[in-house]
Amino acid sequence: MEQELAQRALSVDWSRAQFALTAIYHFLFVPLTLGLSFILAIMESIYVKTKNEQWKKITQFWLGIFAVNFAIGVATGIIMEFEFGTNWANYSWFVGDIFGAPLAIEGLLAFFLEATFFAVMFFGWDKVSARFHLLSTWLVAIGSNLSAFWILVANGWMQYPIGTSFNLDSARNEMTNFVEVALSPVAISKFLHTVSSGYVISALLVVGVSAWFILKNKDKIEAKKSLVVGASFGLITSVFLFISGDESAYQVTQKQPMKLAAMEGIYEGEHRAGLVAFGILNPNKQIGDEQSTFLFDITIPYALSILGHRSPDSFVAGINDLVYGNKERGIMGVDEKIAKGKIALEAYSIYQEHKRANTLDLLSYEQKQELVQKVQKNMAYFGYGYLKDAKEAVPPIALTFYTFHIMVALGSLFFVLFIIVLYLAMANDITKFRKILWLCVITIPLGYIAAECGWIVAEVGRQPWAIQDLMPVSVAATNLGSVNIKISFFIFLVLFSALLLAEIGIIIKQIKKGFAH
Repeated sequence: MEQELAQRALSVDWSRAQFALTAIYHFLFVPLTLGLSFILAIMESIYVKTKNEQWKKITQFWLGIFAVNFAIGVATGIIMEFEFGTNWANYSWFVGDIFGAPLAIEGLLAFFLEATFFAVMFFGWDKVSARFHLLSTWLVAIGSNLSAFWILVANGWMQYPIGTSFNLDSARNEMTNFVEVALSPVAISKFLHTVSSGYVISALLVVGVSAWFILKNKDKIEAKKSLVVGASFGLITSVFLFISGDESAYQVTQKQPMKLAAMEGIYEGEHRAGLVAFGILNPNKQIGDEQSTFLFDITIPYALSILGHRSPDSFVAGINDLVYGNKERGIMGVDEKIAKGKIALEAYSIYQEHKRANTLDLLSYEQKQELVQKVQKNMAYFGYGYLKDAKEAVPPIALTFYTFHIMVALGSLFFVLFIIVLYLAMANDITKFRKILWLCVITIPLGYIAAECGWIVAEVGRQPWAIQDLMPVSVAATNLGSVNIKISFFIFLVLFSALLLAEIGIIIKQIKKGFAH
């Protein structure tokens, strides 16, 4: 039995590693599709308005980079969707129509929209009118962002499951309110923050590549125009990134307080809680002990209470409050949630046993209703019934804390960089400021690091849950042999690495050709 449990745990770990690998690689391609599509639309709009052929060359140059990124992003995305059925079959069954509905809409509406008009955008320069080509470019941008919306609606439901009910007969969650699912505040804030991060990454690429052209004294006129568009787009979307990030943090505080506590390294709840601007965690700190949380920290007073509750006097729950409970604050401890979850799980198991044995009809109406009511009454804690210890409800604190602060620090750097670049480009001869131009080039990969950190915060920060409070990751995984998953993991590692290197090689080749080709 112990050996079976060990094998199951190993299988789950490898399934998690494989999905993390796929998601990380996929999101190396997605941000550029989201943001560069709109930058292309803006550049082509300028061309159609001014009839200046330089803007056509500029648009076509960036279109070449966009095209290869778009194609590889689609390939990795399809593989990730297949993994829900292969590695996460229990999860796929449990979520029923909820997860499938937004993904189906994404495929049938948004993806077909962007894929159809992508062909016109890429191949139709001399085959359709300038205005129809421009319309196609805008529709590709809108379609790619609509795709992101429906995918993030599905992810938002995993973070905050609403608009559904659990069917004991089918053992599936069923959608009861599509509007609640589609317009969930968590899904909306996640969508806005994710796409705005993609816009900033795209702006960093445009600014960085344009800076490289200027440094090499090549295609300087086109490069300066691209740089101004990229920096302007980046500055505007950076502001939007901060606003959406603030709303996202607010939603996390309200809906996933354990994630927020890990993001800020808060063990004991605080009134007028400060926001840690910089900190080094104490590696020896344990849940429930009296050790100091930080070896060193710089904290902004009141900021976390304002961020999380819109009030400087508000109370922010800590990890210990959430694990052990805080009756004064009305916070239920994990042990109590586990007890409620076990009641729901036991009633569900009894119901399913009768169903499998075809003995449900032998139960009285009152007996069946009692089982149903036990499940429904405690369904909010259903997933806790699978936990063996209260501390299992705590995510990896150090990883969540550091990735969150790296993301915020880099986002602030990008905002300042866009201001400096735009000012120098508009008010001075930016070619004189070579250090700033080299900084633009160096910053390109930092945008991707910030985005990946954001996804680590979002997904690692809600562990151990595949679906918040309803299904742990350990239960969600398919019961596959770990050897099979290992083999496919390394196949995907090689495949995705080859695709990434191919994209980088093609983009570098495109850049070397310059704007004139």
